[in-house]
Amino acid sequence: MTAEAAPFRADLADGPEGGHAVWLRASDGVRIRLGLWPGGAKGTVVLLPGRTEYVEKYGRAAAALRQRGWSVLTIDWRGQGLADRILPDPMLGHVGAFADYQLDLDAALLWLRQEGGAAGFCGPLMMMAHSMGGLIGLRALYRDLGFRAAVFSAPMWGIHMPIWRRPSAAVLSRLRLRLPQDHGYAPTTSGKSYLLVAPFEGNLLTGDPEMWAYMHRHALAESGFGLGGPSLGWVRDALREARALLRMAAPDVPAIVGLGGHEGIVEPGPIRRRMAAWPGAELDFYPEARHELPMERAAIRDRFFDRAAELYERTAPAQAVAAR
Repeated sequence: MTAEAAPFRADLADGPEGGHAVWLRASDGVRIRLGLWPGGAKGTVVLLPGRTEYVEKYGRAAAALRQRGWSVLTIDWRGQGLADRILPDPMLGHVGAFADYQLDLDAALLWLRQEGGAAGFCGPLMMMAHSMGGLIGLRALYRDLGFRAAVFSAPMWGIHMPIWRRPSAAVLSRLRLRLPQDHGYAPTTSGKSYLLVAPFEGNLLTGDPEMWAYMHRHALAESGFGLGGPSLGWVRDALREARALLRMAAPDVPAIVGLGGHEGIVEPGPIRRRMAAWPGAELDFYPEARHELPMERAAIRDRFFDRAAELYERTAPAQAVAAR
């Protein structure tokens, strides 16, 4: 697998030296983008972003992990960032089927196996996953792809909805037929980027004004990063995937799940239920945090990345730890 260089906004990412990006093709031909920060001697963290996110948004997270000794690889999922958009309306968040995200992850891991060593990446392999990436990542753990440990930030194992919408969401998640409305915006959403229409006060993402400004700068500087609301089809498939995975026994992988006390995007109930039945996993609660723990205030961010690094080191192979 030969990867071509892809555009990368190092000026926006604010990540460690050596960051760059490459294009890949998933097995179905969809073009995705990998963000790469090699050079960590302890191993590699595969960072799975949430919906609407993109490589450069995780530049500062990559710096935090590199500081703790880990290389970082992250992904522009299909339908967002600079990866191929699925529908003519580029602001509509859509995917043909939620399982298609596994094709993107497979392409990234294949590149890592074939070219990662020459590019400065080494094992062991760890996962960090935020929001939608947490649902993709949970499925990946069941697929036994070689991850030794996983750290989740507000995983999307349920979607926060007003009480009056929950009955219709339950019905939607059980529908097997495709609907004409699948390629339209889900109710109450639009083609506008949340970062460009929401004020900092009362936002659902972060309580840190500087991190909010960091993300806002990205939205203004690179229109290609923008994404609006999800399609109805995306919502249905995401609900169905979450419902299916939460019926399964917990994966046999050590994990930490971070959850904020002011969470307003994912549903905390399914997270708590999963964690109550996951031996070897820990729920790490942040009372003052909102949705994006890696983009929260400094004390919250530091705790999140410190806890991640502790888990990764504890589960790394003995020979890799000894080689440091």
